[in-house]
Amino acid sequence: MSEKLKIKISIADRIYPLSVDESQEESLRKASKKIDAMIKQFEQNYAVRDKQDVLAMCALQFATQIEQKQIDKGTLDDSTAQKLKKMNEILGIFLEK
Repeated sequence: MSEKLKIKISIADRIYPLSVDESQEESLRKASKKIDAMIKQFEQNYAVRDKQDVLAMCALQFATQIEQKQIDKGTLDDSTAQKLKKMNEILGIFLEK
């Protein structure tokens, strides 16, 4: 069993101690930096009174990005399926000759 790393992640000026696998450390630190950058962007562009409001907007932004990727992937899969179906029809016609 692998040993967990004890790290501290800062989000919105708060420190969160975590025990993580070594393979997760880099992605957690990058995610923390992205969240803080997004917080700063929201605070600069909007009149925000509370960190909780900013964090909620960050959560919504990230969730929207994930959902959009899923929608795009589904659209791509549908498009690919249509192309494969068409190729199958062409091959079927070719093999019948």
